[in-house]
Amino acid sequence: MQRRTVLTGLASSLLTACETLDPAIIDGVLGGSSGFGLTQADAALGIRAALDKGVGNAVSNVGVLDGFLGNNLVRIPLPSVLQNIQSYLSPIGADGLLVELQQQLNRGAEKAVPAATDIFLGAISQLTIPDAIAIVQGADTAATSYLQNKTTGQLSALFSPVMKGALNETGALRLVDQLSSSLQGVPFAPQLGNMREDLVTHGVDYGLRGLFHYVGEEEKAIRANPAARTSEILRRVFA
Repeated sequence: MQRRTVLTGLASSLLTACETLDPAIIDGVLGGSSGFGLTQADAALGIRAALDKGVGNAVSNVGVLDGFLGNNLVRIPLPSVLQNIQSYLSPIGADGLLVELQQQLNRGAEKAVPAATDIFLGAISQLTIPDAIAIVQGADTAATSYLQNKTTGQLSALFSPVMKGALNETGALRLVDQLSSSLQGVPFAPQLGNMREDLVTHGVDYGLRGLFHYVGEEEKAIRANPAARTSEILRRVFA
């Protein structure tokens, strides 16, 4: 189901279930916009539309080739233990395996991102009237924080097997095994332990950070820039 269809259905159910907010409440919450006839449903739909737009922005930015690897803002670094190893190997030109590993880690995140869309939509659909009012009154990334709080657990559970599969497919886990094997004969070299699982967890953590970065950037743009309010409900709620 397309996101627009989901939001249209939500609009219909909310408009029949919610009463109009008292004008004084609207004035206080939305900065004197009661002349536009905003309702409780409008407030919720405006926040949902903003989140929906933010999710679309995030997925289109990072869920593509080079969405992470080619982006300095969200590129996923190697885990710190591997960065330390790289700092010793790089000056002598012996860090090729680690350079490739970082590339494949980012490729794994790019492959995993699109799987998050349905979880985001589910969380957006559950937003309540009190949630919406608090978000409108909140900071410039209040909606993003709401979404992050509601979805991080589910997204981590979803991302982990997807990320593991992607890292396996891209060859990153094989590279970790090669690296571990090559370090075994090096005196005083750090032991990587369960680096396979650590790499998956690391990729999931940074992958979600990248996603929410772009959701937040879109929310800030909608709040600050009228040109970013690309639908009637966004223009009404964030005027």
